[in-house]
Amino acid sequence: METTRGIILIHSAPAALCPHIEWALGAAMGSPLRLDWIDQPAEPHSLRAEYSWAGRTGTGAAIASALTRCQRARFEVTEEPCGSAEGMRWSYTPRLGIHAASIGIHGDVMVHEERLKQAIVTEALGGRTLVATLTELLGSEWDDELEAFRHAAEGTPVRWLHRVG
Repeated sequence: METTRGIILIHSAPAALCPHIEWALGAAMGSPLRLDWIDQPAEPHSLRAEYSWAGRTGTGAAIASALTRCQRARFEVTEEPCGSAEGMRWSYTPRLGIHAASIGIHGDVMVHEERLKQAIVTEALGGRTLVATLTELLGSEWDDELEAFRHAAEGTPVRWLHRVG
């Protein structure tokens, strides 16, 4: 099986939940894991952490699935594209639940042709509007909710992961 890599961004979690998150991640990745937790200024009494991972294709889905059990955490998990699989991004908030999207090599959400055709036909038949469907397919509501937590992390140290080109 092919390998890939990605990033886990725990945007916010109550301190009491942090050991459970580490346990869930360790179980999904097959080895114990410790994260470096720091305060999350966007939500008092919560912490945030980032972790770069490498593993088999599909590991991102296993990680996201494990983290959804920690229902009070906000997170994003990415898995880079490789020769046999598209890239993916999973976003989760307690209010919205999980959103999964295919991503291109630059991190853009990719909406597949059949989903676009279905959205056009649905609107033409008097169903949900094209704008509403595209907004959901792109994960705009998740991005809107997570943006404050992303900006709150701007003061954290930057880790350069890959060389481009």
